[in-house]
Amino acid sequence: MELGAGFAYMGKQVPIRVGERDFFLDLLFYHTRLHCHVIIELKITDFEPEHAGKLNFYIKAVDEQLRQPGDEPTIGILLCKNKDSLVAEYALSDINKPIGVSEYQLTQSLPDSLKSNLPSIEEIEAELFSDLNK
Repeated sequence: MELGAGFAYMGKQVPIRVGERDFFLDLLFYHTRLHCHVIIELKITDFEPEHAGKLNFYIKAVDEQLRQPGDEPTIGILLCKNKDSLVAEYALSDINKPIGVSEYQLTQSLPDSLKSNLPSIEEIEAELFSDLNK
């Protein structure tokens, strides 16, 4: 998994225990140049203010449990289907931890560089139907 220079992938659905409960970080990275953990939370819905609170909680838990001497504070990135900038601004206005909110976009077509390496939908369907007819 490549996110850019300096990112070291630590895992997906990384468990972290707080009190008597287990929580799961969607994606956890360590940035080797910034010397900090980076949590990425993925939401398939529009941004909601409670998402910021949950990410703030995760940042605090990682800072308390995983951060080592010499590490900088953990950074949180929240990727949502859509965001209302004013709602995000209000939700983050009194949070003092580094959190960013961004939208993602899904595409219906593959980049040309991948098309030659993957089967087409028609080829997959033909394979599935041939297996059903055996």
